[in-house]
Order: sequence, then C-alpha cells, then structure tokens
Amino acid sequence: MTRSLLFVTGTRADFGKLEPLARAALGAGFDVSFFVTGMHMMARYGLTKLEVQRMAGVRVHEFLNQRPGDPQDMVLAKTVMGFSDFITEMKPDLIITHGDRVEALACTLVAATNYIRCGHVEGGEVSGTIDEIFRHCNTKLASAHFVSSDAAARRVMALGEPASAVYVIGSPELDFHSAPSGVSIAEVRARYGIAFEDYGICVFHPVTSEQATMGAQARDLFGALEASGRNFVIIAPNNDPGSEDIFSVINALPKERFRLIPSMRFAHFSELMKNAACMVGNSSAGVREAPFLGVASLDIGTRQHNRADAVSISVADAGDGAAIARFLDGEWGKPYARDEGFGSGAAAARFADVLNDPAFWARGLQKAFHDHG
Repeated sequence: MTRSLLFVTGTRADFGKLEPLARAALGAGFDVSFFVTGMHMMARYGLTKLEVQRMAGVRVHEFLNQRPGDPQDMVLAKTVMGFSDFITEMKPDLIITHGDRVEALACTLVAATNYIRCGHVEGGEVSGTIDEIFRHCNTKLASAHFVSSDAAARRVMALGEPASAVYVIGSPELDFHSAPSGVSIAEVRARYGIAFEDYGICVFHPVTSEQATMGAQARDLFGALEASGRNFVIIAPNNDPGSEDIFSVINALPKERFRLIPSMRFAHFSELMKNAACMVGNSSAGVREAPFLGVASLDIGTRQHNRADAVSISVADAGDGAAIARFLDGEWGKPYARDEGFGSGAAAARFADVLNDPAFWARGLQKAFHDHG
C-alpha cells in the first residue's frame, strides 16, 4: 500500500522549505499532495499558488482562508473548518506542517483532534514574537518533529516530546541553496526588472505584537537605507497585521534605487541572494540562508531575536540609524565563510530516510509528557 502525505503550505517561504521534502518523498514512492492556502491565494503577494501548481507529480487542493484585513483568530477558525472538511474526504496517512504561521497551527490542531499522524518541520526555534507561541503549540500537537538543529531538538524535548520522535534533518531550504540555481544573475535581473548590479536585499515583515509601531519602524529603517545612497531589492512583507503601514512606506521610496517585488521563484531568489552585497530586515532568510551563503546580514528588531549567532549576522533596532549606517559601510559586499548551524543541505534525504523506516509508522499516536530531567 502506498502511503499518502499531505503537505500544508500558506506562504512562499514555507513552500520553499517543504518543496525539497515533498520531492524526496515522491522519489521514495509516497503519494504526495499539497493543501494550499493563506498568502498563496492572494494576488497582492504574487499569487504564489502557481509555484505549487508547477510542481510535477503532486495533487494540489486550494482553499481561500481569508480576506484582506481578517484578524488572525478569524483566519485560524476558517482554516480549521476548511481543512477539517478536506481531510475527512482525503484521509491522509501523514500531514506535514511547517513553522509558526496561523495556517500551520490550524492544520496541526485538526490533525491532532482527528488522530492523524502529523510531522512538524522546524519546531524548537526561538524568536521574539507571537510566532514562537504558535510554533511551540504545533510542537505539542504534532506526533513527529523534523528540526533544523541540535539546539532545536533540545527545546522540543524540553516541551516534553520523546527523543525517539525528534529528527534533526537541518533546514530544508538549504538543500536548494547548496546547489546551483540553474539561472544566471543576468536572467534574474531581466525577469524582475532590476536595473542595478550592486544591491542589497531587504525583507521587513510586520511583528504582530508590535502592530502599533510598525509604521514608525518602517519609516526609520527605510529612511536609513535611503540615506545610504545604495540600491535595494525589496521583497514584499507578509500579510500579518501591520503590513499596510509597511507598504505605505515602501511605496513612497524612490523607484530608481528601490525595486519592490511581491514574490520570486525560488531559483531566482537563490541566485539573487548569492549575488547580493548584504541582506537587511527581519526575515528568517537573514539568519539562515544568508549565513549559509556567506552573505552579511543585518537583523532588525525582535522578530528573529536569539534565533542564530553566525558571525556574519549583525543586529540593530529599526530606529538606530547610526548602527544601520555602520553595517552598510563596513559589511557591504564583505564575504563570509559558509555557516552550517542550520544544516549542510541534506535535509530532504534525511527526511526520506525517516519515512522509509517502518518504526516511524509503528509509533502510536497517544501522546504522553516525557520528563527528560
């Protein structure tokens, strides 16, 4: 009997992490489907459901779980209802969720209440926002944990999960970045209308617990970037509360030096990062992919607080214009050695090895708290 795997994706970012795992599962002979929802379904963010549809050999089910401006509790409720209806029909053998988004929380909750095996990818991470709460909730709801590091594994076990259910595979998106992208930087610049060759990348997402100040933070950060006189490719922020305030600042920046892109294909984004002079903002890409690629990064604010400690990462508040200027002056174009704190680019193979082990499927679904002392 071929076992069925259902991957849940709500954003371009988590699909970049789940795609290598799904391809490895396909190659291992599993039946693979995707439940596509969240930002993927929204034209403002590049309608990235199309990226999932391009993946050969998988079935795709799409679900619109929100309208612009919906609060997170409403998005959670809508996703629970829609996903519950879907799995009643599909009956997957394993549901795979990722990270800390509200869509992942909804689907992991549905899996738990329906006693369906659920693998959570990249649990045990820390940050400074409500996302960390969602992530740890997913850990307690899931039955298996595919984590990125030994430190993350220790945190998952500190939450009472058994060591036998925790698998250190590394961050899956590094699999993609460790290989040639397949496109040239010239092709990337042509496809996305990037007029400059010397550039930094900026990704600045809203922090839900700091919604009231996101506009001010964005004005400070992008004001400092504008004052530097340098060129930046900006990837649009996600759709969490506070994003409108960030967009209003970005849209007022001079177009000749700031290129706003709603979303990028993964191969193109990888090549863009490999050729960037630096990365600035509060995206996980700045503390994971950038150090792995040896690109200097400036982590802004609290969103990735204490998540990584690579030597290529600098830290500053959005309002600290002097620190931002020092980083841009001293780190722009400075190469670093590859940091493998989140893996070496072999996560997908390790994931497939776990799924191919009969012991993975033999483990019961009744959970108990494991006190590791």
